[in-house]
Amino acid sequence: MAAPLPPRPDFDAVLLRRLARQSRDPDQTRRLLALAEIYEGGSRSDAARIGGVGLQIVRDWVLRFNAEGPGALMNRKALGAPSRLNDHQRQALRQIVEAGPIPAVHGVVRWRLIDLAQWLFEEFRVSISKQTLSRELRAMGFRKLSARPRHHAQDEETAAAFKKGFPAIVDEAAAQQACGKPIEIWWQDEARVGQKNKITRRWARRGTRPSAPRDQRTASAYIFGAICPAEGKGAGLVLPCCNSEAMALHLEEISLTVAPGAHAILILDQAGWHVSKKLPVPGNITLLPLPSKSPELNPVENIWQFMRDNWLSNRIFKSYDDILDHCCFAWNKLIDMPWKIMSIGTRDWAYRS
Repeated sequence: MAAPLPPRPDFDAVLLRRLARQSRDPDQTRRLLALAEIYEGGSRSDAARIGGVGLQIVRDWVLRFNAEGPGALMNRKALGAPSRLNDHQRQALRQIVEAGPIPAVHGVVRWRLIDLAQWLFEEFRVSISKQTLSRELRAMGFRKLSARPRHHAQDEETAAAFKKGFPAIVDEAAAQQACGKPIEIWWQDEARVGQKNKITRRWARRGTRPSAPRDQRTASAYIFGAICPAEGKGAGLVLPCCNSEAMALHLEEISLTVAPGAHAILILDQAGWHVSKKLPVPGNITLLPLPSKSPELNPVENIWQFMRDNWLSNRIFKSYDDILDHCCFAWNKLIDMPWKIMSIGTRDWAYRS
């Protein structure tokens, strides 16, 4: 039998026991106490009993301790297999994910993991599983997110110029139409709610596909909604149709909600019933159309999404009156949450001085 391996001479039992008391790693403490037993002249069997291991493991501890000191007795994280991708390949992967696929070249309109794995093999001859590729993408900060709709004919420069010049537009309206009165910035839009209702995401056990009721009838109503995020208030009507007459009624409702002595700048899209010359506009409201094909500039679009996700979707409406009741309930519940209107509706570019 080989002679026991002696521990290094620059430590002793007293020092190891002191290190064991200071250690915050219970496994390191156990190993230090086992080696302290050896320094005190105890047998390797006694050290193995204190450590709760076999003699060969005690020998491994002595080897690690002699080579690197007490730090070698702490638990070490396994290095695992080397990464399948190098930095150059990760950079190329990042660029192609951000650029998106070219349908005529890549044969898909969105990247799937299997498509990216195939691209990596064709480009670098690197085979990688979908699970490993998913971890690589997440480590680079990518997530699978829902795309925000954008009109295909939108002029991005016009939308950017509108946001940049918005304070000047407000100042001009304050000097002319408002005649120096306090200004309230309002946003307006309409949402159709009907028996052909939306189905939203929901929590469910992984591997299952939850179901939700879906109606095929066609009764519907329109919520005319407007919000003033700075004040946390809103004005809404639920009406059977969407036309200039309905819009006139909504403008009257907004006019009554504007603070006494204030003037409202009402921002809305360029729907026909919004820009009609026959539309009567109350004296305390100035209409400001958004750039065409730019609905994402209007925060009321996010208000509709919040209301559908929380109160209106995944329902079966028995009748038109049932639709009216639920729409009124949802809007009134929103009005009772001014902080939610402020949170959803505030846009930095619209309220910067």
